[in-house]
Amino acid sequence: MLLEFIYSKIHRATVTDANLNYNGSITIDENLICAAKIKEWQKVDILNINNGERFQTYVIKGEAGSGKICLNGAAARKVQTGDKIIIVSYAHLNGDEAQNHTPTVVLVDDNNRITGS
Repeated sequence: MLLEFIYSKIHRATVTDANLNYNGSITIDENLICAAKIKEWQKVDILNINNGERFQTYVIKGEAGSGKICLNGAAARKVQTGDKIIIVSYAHLNGDEAQNHTPTVVLVDDNNRITGS
């Protein structure tokens, strides 16, 4: 049996932009997606700390070092620039894998620079 677990998260990222006229997704600084072991096009959950919204979208790689966190398309309606969000990815693990699994947690500052894990 496979169970779903948190694989990784980027904790308290700051939304830098919301682009309603783009084709869906979230654009994330490449440094952050690498640190969180998230792949481009991977499905993620977005948890908006400011307004309680929870929704799913997929990841597009943004410029490394830019600090960019941009919600695109319909998801842009669920955030405002400056909102704090948590970006969560998941994995399906069997019992043996789950025994030793520890999620990757990436902590960031207000400019989406990595401060720890």
